[in-house]
Amino acid sequence: MTTDGFTTCLWFDGKAEEAAEFYVSVFKNSSIGHVTRHTEAGPGPAGSVLVVEFTANGQKFIALNGGPQFTFNESISFQILCADQEEIDSYWTGLTEGGGEPGPCGWLKDRYGVSWQVVYDRMTDLLSDPDPQKAARVATAMMSMGKLDVAALEKAYAGE
Repeated sequence: MTTDGFTTCLWFDGKAEEAAEFYVSVFKNSSIGHVTRHTEAGPGPAGSVLVVEFTANGQKFIALNGGPQFTFNESISFQILCADQEEIDSYWTGLTEGGGEPGPCGWLKDRYGVSWQVVYDRMTDLLSDPDPQKAARVATAMMSMGKLDVAALEKAYAGE
């Protein structure tokens, strides 16, 4: 038994392998690991995928084909801190591809319904600046955005 951190388990209805392959294609430092298939004993059809172990952006995940009982919602999301607009654009495009939904303030849902926050890595500093006017301008700008616009956030911070 290893005790090297957490592994996030994502519950899918028959799309675990497809989803794992999608996430590995979007993120660097990613790979598919062990795939566990149902045996003749079930509970699913023999040979069908039960669990896919994968790593996305260095984070360990398990994609589980658990059935239709549970679906994703916004109460859980993954936050991706991005250094610049190019990185934000890349993740935004990749995660919304094929049926994802853009949301407000840097949030989106991917095609599987998983929620993501694609965030400029300076957001916490900008929003918590000791000058309340700077922080308020940044918050106001952010609230008007879907995908975050780094140049517009920095201009709001500077008061331009």
